[in-house]
Amino acid sequence: MRVVFDTNTIVSALLFRGAASWLVGHWQSGEVTLMVSRETARELLRVLAYPKFGLLPAQAEAVATRYLRHAERVECAGEDASLPLCRDPNDQIFIRLAGAGRADLLVSGDKDLLDLRGTTPFVIETLTEYRRRFVDE
Repeated sequence: MRVVFDTNTIVSALLFRGAASWLVGHWQSGEVTLMVSRETARELLRVLAYPKFGLLPAQAEAVATRYLRHAERVECAGEDASLPLCRDPNDQIFIRLAGAGRADLLVSGDKDLLDLRGTTPFVIETLTEYRRRFVDE
């Protein structure tokens, strides 16, 4: 299964002991193929540098590496006219990555992305819905 996770989901899994923390072991197991593009990796590093997380640049890079080393790099060459445009242009990188990487799923808690359900060739679902596939069976 080929999966794209949005930045907030990744950050929650890597930095907090909450509902998303199980994802780290899930990623490490190789049970799914994670996908990342140059743009989504850059976005992850940008968010990890927020002062509220209190990470030094080297720490932010080390945290990002815990995710990125498990991900397949996908080249995203511009917009795909067959994919919908997200209301929030900053979230379009996840739609573009999922399309270019032929994702099965995009996992997000972002309303702008979730509102695109049923309009893409891949499933868009929340972390809770995704968890049911693997943990709550």
